[in-house]
Order: sequence, then C-alpha cells, then structure tokens
Amino acid sequence: MGTLKPGAKYIYEKADGVTYAREFGDANRTPIGWDYDPVNGHKRDSRTPDGRPLHDYLAEAQLWGNIWREAQTNPTLQKALDRAIMIYKLSKEKYE
Repeated sequence: MGTLKPGAKYIYEKADGVTYAREFGDANRTPIGWDYDPVNGHKRDSRTPDGRPLHDYLAEAQLWGNIWREAQTNPTLQKALDRAIMIYKLSKEKYE
C-alpha cells in the first residue's frame, strides 16, 4: 500500500520530472511518479554520478558481487582478489 491517505485531499506538483503529492495544508511532499524515457527508463535514475547509465552501473556491481561469492570457494580467484585488494590499498596510501 502507498503512503497516501485514503480520502485525503491532495495537491499534485511536478518538478524536474518528478510528480509529488502533498496533503492540502501540508508543506511536505511525497514523490509518487517520475517521467519515463522508453530508452533509459526513469530519467531521475537513468544516470549515476559518474555519468554512466544506471543499468551499466548495476550490472558491474552485480558482476563484482558474483566474483566475490565465487572467490569464497575458488582459491585461485580468492588469491587474485587478495592481490587486487592489496594493490588498491597500496595505491590509495601512495596518493593520500
């Protein structure tokens, strides 16, 4: 069930591709809808802060999760990840 109250009177507003509802007399808005782009999906979420499409970002995050889970039972993969983590940490220390 949604967060809107049955029987309440609402004012609907739209800003930056997001449709909001607010109860009459209240200043708090609740997002209830987004503009839809048939190519990229919801415009609000179609890009990540680094500019990549959200789908690519989520696919990469899922890939890393799958790699990590597989490494739990694959010693060769676990060693490779340990080395990658070590290189990452060393490079972070060097540039901090």
